[in-house]
Amino acid sequence: MSSNSQAATPVITIIDDDHSVLVAIQLLVTSFGFETRTFSSAEDFLQSPSLDDTECLISDIHMPRISGIELQSLLRSRGRDIPTILMTAFTNESIESQAIAGGAVCFLIKPFDARTLLGCIKRALSRC
Repeated sequence: MSSNSQAATPVITIIDDDHSVLVAIQLLVTSFGFETRTFSSAEDFLQSPSLDDTECLISDIHMPRISGIELQSLLRSRGRDIPTILMTAFTNESIESQAIAGGAVCFLIKPFDARTLLGCIKRALSRC
């Protein structure tokens, strides 16, 4: 007998143009018990069906063509309020201010620890 009362596993989408970082974060997020989708660019994500089932987005800021901050703004302009965690290895006060002003749930500087990322994901999912 199957039960429909079980909650679905939240889908966390990760976008990073650095393949090794993408895989590392995917493995970490999967180890927390979440389902993951990965993309190497914002464009690929925007054209995918994952746009509809993503409950939390983790995106690098510095990517070719569409940055993480631009993606966040683009999603909002399209009426998509996906809780977003933005991350970067190269930061300054202006970038962090733009990320937070744009509605990012968390702003992470690479490298970050697993506990910090998990806290950000929980905060993002509590907004759903």
